[in-house]
Amino acid sequence: MSKKSVVIWDGNVRDAALSILLAVDKNQAYSNLLLNETIKRHKIEAKDRALLTEITYGTLQYKMTLDYYLEPFIRGSVDHWVRWLLRLSLYQMHYLTRIPPHAAVNEAVEIAKRRGHKGIASMVNGILRSILRQGVASTADIKDPIERLAIETSHPEWLVQRFVDNYGIEVAAEMLHENNVPPVQTVRVNMTKASVEQAIASIEAEGLSAQRSELMPECLYVTNGQPARTKAFQDGLITIQDESSMIPANVLHPSPGMRVLDMCAAPGGKTTHIAEIMKNEGSILATDLHPHKLDLIDHNTDRLGIDIVETAPIDGRKAPDFLQLESFDAILVDAPCSGLGVMRRKPDIKYTKREEDLASLQKIQLALLDAATKVLKIDGKLVYSTCTVDKRENEGTVEAFLTTHPEMEAIQLESLPTKLAEKQANGMLQVFPQDFGSDGFFVAAFRKKGGSN
Repeated sequence: MSKKSVVIWDGNVRDAALSILLAVDKNQAYSNLLLNETIKRHKIEAKDRALLTEITYGTLQYKMTLDYYLEPFIRGSVDHWVRWLLRLSLYQMHYLTRIPPHAAVNEAVEIAKRRGHKGIASMVNGILRSILRQGVASTADIKDPIERLAIETSHPEWLVQRFVDNYGIEVAAEMLHENNVPPVQTVRVNMTKASVEQAIASIEAEGLSAQRSELMPECLYVTNGQPARTKAFQDGLITIQDESSMIPANVLHPSPGMRVLDMCAAPGGKTTHIAEIMKNEGSILATDLHPHKLDLIDHNTDRLGIDIVETAPIDGRKAPDFLQLESFDAILVDAPCSGLGVMRRKPDIKYTKREEDLASLQKIQLALLDAATKVLKIDGKLVYSTCTVDKRENEGTVEAFLTTHPEMEAIQLESLPTKLAEKQANGMLQVFPQDFGSDGFFVAAFRKKGGSN
């Protein structure tokens, strides 16, 4: 790959967005990682950073919708990069009111000249100006409701059908639309170092706005800035974490002094949350299949001033081979999953996941839970969580697990705010993105009865 082909930032926001979109598409890279890396490496200023983020995510989120709008105006085949340029430009024209449509067209033409030649620039100009004159087709013309919902919300038809089958068309439609709404930036306050009020004061002293969540008491909503760049973050007063992913540690709710296992722990967000709930007293073993990811946990515990966490490169499915049987008071299995609850943070998931990919996940989830039961003490608590909204991976896994483990029983989820506690059923909680504006998340809790009771 030539040096020229990997240049992403040259001061032009739209050109940078196009480079990121092409890299995501070609390398199956996560858009959020590539975007954050670009912003960090080139120290992109706040104004450019906001626009770059918006048009990159927006174009990805509405890719299928944009293709539907573009289709009547494209004659013959176009180069791959040109199609992405057309999507990027149409996204600005159709969805962003503050950017004059003609400005988006002119910028697209300039990019086409730089990356291609006058012929391509002329074609791009013609297509986009035709759209300006004629407008785009209405999705109401699509007769099939599943296909229409797929195009309107830009989700593959198989996924739309799966959600509709799981939850009905009303809940599914709400969730699919919510997946295209940018997430609120949230942080968790490290209660071992600061009160919520102290954390807010520290964040706001640097010009950011912070507001306490009405749902999770340790959660703050942060706007107009990057909390990861603040002194509050550097000093370990806060951790970047979505509000929904704060639920599992609260449900586990281990007491200070307990021995806890976090079985799929990297990068350590839930591990450190558990340690904070334990007031940094007791012991936590954080394991992960990938040894290099354990460094992330060590880095997080150092920054947060937590010293009760030990890390080990163990495949959770083999935990009984390496760890003492019935030796942990509480275990968290935040299992590998399809990630269908975090699609607005990682819109590329919509297009890279395949239905067949989901079939193999339950086998891994059940193997992890099975291993966890063996190293859990009698009367110990086991919490299973995922960041997906897929019924088979969630309720389906719980049902299959309980069927084969009579020594385990589902228990009521504790230590949850009323709004969340009211949503649980049969020891399970499914949070949808539209419920509280957070990620889609699932949590279930079990107690080990012992024997075969």
